[in-house]
Amino acid sequence: MALNTWLLFLVTAVGISLTPGPNGLLALTHGALHGGRKTLFTIAGGLIGFILIMALCMFGIGALVQSSITWLVVLKWIGGLYLAWLGIKLWRSPPVAVDLGHARARASGHQMFRQGFLTAATNPKCLLFFSALLPQFVDPGRSLLGQFAIVALTYTVTEFLTEVAIASAAARVRPWLARAGRRFNQVCGSIFVAVGLALPLRSA
Repeated sequence: MALNTWLLFLVTAVGISLTPGPNGLLALTHGALHGGRKTLFTIAGGLIGFILIMALCMFGIGALVQSSITWLVVLKWIGGLYLAWLGIKLWRSPPVAVDLGHARARASGHQMFRQGFLTAATNPKCLLFFSALLPQFVDPGRSLLGQFAIVALTYTVTEFLTEVAIASAAARVRPWLARAGRRFNQVCGSIFVAVGLALPLRSA
C-alpha cells in the first residue's frame, strides 16, 4: 500500500472510529457499568469481530477483482454512494442515548468479550460498511494479504484507542452526548458524505 493511500485510510479510520456505532455505544455502556479496565474485554471481542468481517470483505473483493478490474471501479462507486447515504442518515439521526437502568451490574470478562465480538461480527450493517469502504483502498497491483494486514492493523489500533478513551471517560461522555449529540452526529455525518463522494473521484 502506497504511503499516501495509507495516510488517507488512517484519517478515514480515525473519523469512522469517532462516529457513534454499536460497538462504541457498547464500550460506553460497559465503561459506565464496569469501568474502563474491565471494558477491555468488550473492546477486544469487538476488534476480533471487526478483523473477521474485514477479512471476509477484503478477500471477497480480491476474488472479484481478479475476474475483472471493472468490478473494482463499480464497487468503488457503489461503496462511495453507500457511505454518503450513511452520512445523510447519521446527520438526521437523534443523539445517542445510553440507558443503564436495566443493565446488569455484574458481568464476567468472558461475557463481555463475547458480547463485544457478537456485536461486531453478527451486524450485517458492519459487513455492508466494510464492503463499501475497503474497495476505495485496494490496489490490484499489490499483495492483497499485505494490504489486508496494513488496513486491519490501522483500523483496529484507531478503534482500540477510541473505545478505550470512551470507556475510560464514560461518566463524562454520557452527559456530553445528551447535550451535544445531535451536533456531533451532524459533524460525523458530514465526514461520511465527504469520504463517500471524494474517494471514488480520487481513484476514478
